[in-house]
Amino acid sequence: MHWNRFLLAALLISSVFLHVPEASSQTTPFVHKKRYAMGTVFEIVAYSNSAGRASSAIDQALDEVVRLDNVMSNFKSESDLSRMNREAHFHAVRIPADLYKVIETSLAYSRLSEGEFDVSVGPVVDLWKAALAGGATPTAAEQAQARSCVGYEKIELIAPDQIEFHADCMRVDLGSIGKGYAVDRAMAILRSNGIERAYIDAGGSTIYGMGTPPDRDGWLVHLRDPSNRLDPQVKLISNSVSTSEQTAASTLTGDAPGHIVVPGSGKPLRTRYAVSVTAKSATASDALSTTLLLLGPEKGAALVSRLKDVTAIWVSADGQKTIAGSETTIAVRESGAQAAAASVDHVALPKEKKN
Repeated sequence: MHWNRFLLAALLISSVFLHVPEASSQTTPFVHKKRYAMGTVFEIVAYSNSAGRASSAIDQALDEVVRLDNVMSNFKSESDLSRMNREAHFHAVRIPADLYKVIETSLAYSRLSEGEFDVSVGPVVDLWKAALAGGATPTAAEQAQARSCVGYEKIELIAPDQIEFHADCMRVDLGSIGKGYAVDRAMAILRSNGIERAYIDAGGSTIYGMGTPPDRDGWLVHLRDPSNRLDPQVKLISNSVSTSEQTAASTLTGDAPGHIVVPGSGKPLRTRYAVSVTAKSATASDALSTTLLLLGPEKGAALVSRLKDVTAIWVSADGQKTIAGSETTIAVRESGAQAAAASVDHVALPKEKKN
């Protein structure tokens, strides 16, 4: 999940819709605000007895997301990530604490997944951008050259704040974990301001629910269902859910390379599944959703069985499903399904406080 124009198609697939209940007994004031960052729209709903405090907390949280975009964007040439990608080849450079932490966490997921999750995939992702936009397929030589740049083992972190690339063409792309990290930081800021009930949506691909809405037992999220038959659902209670899916094939050509690339082969992933993952943190659910999409249901379920507080569901276009982890976490309603894209119920948005 990246935050540049290359991923607009994927973001449209998993966009979130907020529904206002027709009736509610809730009396707690709440505030809803949104802001564009990381190539998508971040939305926050926060409940508090003080609407002013909630509004200020949301502003601070969204400011943090914008700040992190300036740290981790691979689209902005002046970002800390872009500077690192230009300067860290065979030379240790200092990087901000947030960037160091995200890369450190990314390398842990690379080891956990035996390289299926790999933020050094930037060169091959960039190679396929033109093809995704309708250009020519990269040649075998171009693909081989890009693959030679990839490999998380070539990234060296030097505590507490330095990094060095042991490849002359490596580029890190944090699109598969950065938004999740931003959601976690935003939630931490809300908590530090005394907010105990809140919801944050990062473009529909990562959603976090803190506490519960008033008079509800959780934040009910309808997950991505490409079959439109199952309507998988999860109730978030201080945890997160992320969804990954390969870019849909072109309606004109019937086929197109997707935005998610397999690190080992350097080619766009071919899969018929969408996968949604719940975890205690948005960083974890974001990273794992990409990882588990790449692994597929069989290998992915084996990985989930080794993880604590993680549940995943793979749903195919023809309605086949695989659930790994706690089957009580994700509910599937196999008749009368309505939600093909992700959507959220039980979020009341007062128009007079909406910005």
